Amino acid sequence: MISVLGAGAFGTALATALGARGPVTLWGRDMGWWPRNPRLPGVEIPAGVTPTDDLDRAAQADTILLALPAQALGGFLAQHGAALAGKRLVNTAKGIDMQRLTGPSALIADACPEATVALLTGPSFAADIARGLPTALTLACADADAGAALQAQLSTPVLRLYRTTDVTGAELGGALKNVAAIAAGAVIGAGLGDSARAAIITRGFAEMTRLATHLGARPETLTGLSGLGDLTLTCTSAQSRNFRFGQALGAGAEFDAATTVEGAATAQALVRMAQRDGLDLPIATMVARLAQGLVSVEKAMDHLLSRPLKEE
Repeated sequence: MISVLGAGAFGTALATALGARGPVTLWGRDMGWWPRNPRLPGVEIPAGVTPTDDLDRAAQADTILLALPAQALGGFLAQHGAALAGKRLVNTAKGIDMQRLTGPSALIADACPEATVALLTGPSFAADIARGLPTALTLACADADAGAALQAQLSTPVLRLYRTTDVTGAELGGALKNVAAIAAGAVIGAGLGDSARAAIITRGFAEMTRLATHLGARPETLTGLSGLGDLTLTCTSAQSRNFRFGQALGAGAEFDAATTVEGAATAQALVRMAQRDGLDLPIATMVARLAQGLVSVEKAMDHLLSRPLKEE
């Protein structure tokens, strides 16, 4: 049996996709909206999905997808990690924990040392998955055999999973692309044009690769779905919360404070990581300052464009 912990848009979308082929339990603290998630208008949740606000019930599944915000995951595991011992735990959050400067996989492994830890990431929007539109994702698991079993269990005719053992690369690709998406959105919001956005995507990818390989990722992972694929989608679509947040920053407009923007917190974590390891992460640094209101888009772009000329 499969459980999904987290009944936001993405958790509900995954439960909807998987519930079409077998039983799935969807857990949330407040399931009063059932059976129609207001964040997924028009989506019919199949009968194979059972809602619950009872975590112990949801934790009975052998495979559990953690569809929780990256910055909330550590606290959740500290409180409920014992209930997840020995399970196959598949994280879907994309971010870097601001307190520990690690990805979600390390948080899960520390809280649940007997669990099998995996990661589901890649270019995807909740609305597309929930509506059954074709989507390809990366399933990362250091244990190749466990990864193959999860790949078979979580794939559907329209949700195609590609497998890797490079958890570090897949995880960092998913986290860092959110930061570049904020920068890309800010460029468009400020009216600087698609050419400037292309430059942000390209140099953002170089920045992602530089940090990820420094932390042990395989370079080829960053050119796959969890890196370049997710970066391209998130930097070019208004369905991306991070892109919309950047657009609002660039235009000087208000943004829904209740909307989770993982890239804003991740950028701040990356600044601390860059200082710790002596790395040059100019886009992440500017995004962190933009998100905190410490610099304008014009000043940020001036800073980036005034950097010393160098080889690509």
